Amino acid sequence: MIPPEAQGQSSNAAPDMPLAVSSCTLAKLQVLQHRADFLRAASARRQGTQGLLLQARARQDDNPVIRVGFTCSKKIGNAVARNRAKRRLRELARAVLAPHGHQGWDYVLVGRPGATIERDFTLLLADLASALARIHNQPDGPRK
Repeated sequence: MIPPEAQGQSSNAAPDMPLAVSSCTLAKLQVLQHRADFLRAASARRQGTQGLLLQARARQDDNPVIRVGFTCSKKIGNAVARNRAKRRLRELARAVLAPHGHQGWDYVLVGRPGATIERDFTLLLADLASALARIHNQPDGPRK
């Protein structure tokens, strides 16, 4: 039996295999649970892409944690389809928001009918990354 700390050091492990998102980056993400937080994010900045809608706001507190929420309406489909869409959105948040999100911000990922479930996952990753870049490059002026 190989000890757990030596398992990654074996010669047959693929060196160029991508690593999963580490648990230390996941510790920075906190899930939004209160309706008021979702409403505040909905009234702030938003950026739509083909696969999802990103809503974001800078909190005015000193908490450096990145908070994220997920929502899918009944337009997505039945409960099975909505849960699948939310699972995909959670994985997107782990892959993109954990390393590239700004500390002290709230993000809400909203699923789009058909697109969130059927769109290729690499395209969804690109969608979220571009939406995040556009959100943070917007000026802080009032929304139109």
